[in-house]
Amino acid sequence: MRTLRLLSLATLALTAAPSLAATSYPLTLQNCDTSVRLAAPPQRVVTIKSTATELLLALGLANRIVGIGFQDGPVPEPWAAAATDLPVLAEKLPSQEVVLEAEPDFIYGGWESNFAADGVGERASLAALGIASYVSPAACRSTKPAKLSFEGLFADIAEMGAIFDVSAAADGLIAEQKTELATITPDTRGLSALWYSSGTKAPYVGAGNNAPAMMMAALGLDNIMGDVDDGWVSASWEAVVDANPDVIVLVDAAWNSAAQKKKLLVENPITSKLDAVVHERYLIVPFPASEAGVRNVGATVDMAAQLAALTFDK
Repeated sequence: MRTLRLLSLATLALTAAPSLAATSYPLTLQNCDTSVRLAAPPQRVVTIKSTATELLLALGLANRIVGIGFQDGPVPEPWAAAATDLPVLAEKLPSQEVVLEAEPDFIYGGWESNFAADGVGERASLAALGIASYVSPAACRSTKPAKLSFEGLFADIAEMGAIFDVSAAADGLIAEQKTELATITPDTRGLSALWYSSGTKAPYVGAGNNAPAMMMAALGLDNIMGDVDDGWVSASWEAVVDANPDVIVLVDAAWNSAAQKKKLLVENPITSKLDAVVHERYLIVPFPASEAGVRNVGATVDMAAQLAALTFDK
């Protein structure tokens, strides 16, 4: 039996030569606090959350997806065409009954909380039914994930390639993303930034160890909440005002758009005088690209262009 660990995959992703070897099964790997055993490559997959769906599409696995749920936004090019006919099990989190009707052999969730009795089912219960499950590693909560880096993200892509026995496709995707990432020149103006994800009375913001921190670091921005050892955190508007960030990253979600956030910042007397608000120094990122996944690199490149277009007096 071959056992894969995240550390070995991180080493794999960093090697210069691509890994073209076929996966040996049965395959056992550790995911969050759960040991996952696969007798063969999954053939019937349910994906929960955009991050899960889009990674499988990027690996050319659309024909393995038998149902999707809780998608955070439309699938972007170049994967939109492949996603057209994917069965939608639920607009939000599907129930276990609905998921089981799709007869999956593998469920890939973007959040660990997706796997609950009132969700798609607990992981142990699913395993007893012969259904393997997997959580995006950066979204683990039963175990604390390491601070996210692009190399760690590439290791996650490599792991998914091994699971589905498509390591050649995973290696190609990693190579493409590394090339794209290398086009980013970090800003050298010493700018500070707030990652504003959601919230009105209290802002929910990007903290120090997940996708927001990783992306801001690549942009050369100093995250005003970077000292908080978490992915996201509920902050206060007073703390934001005290920090007076040079730039505000606005997460554009269907339920809380960037336009709505701008309106709130202007109308809130506490935030209306922030330099970034007065001068409209905003970067926009789509919600599905704000969580750890295959869209992070492209979104960071796009924000780098937005940042380069901003002007500052200092």
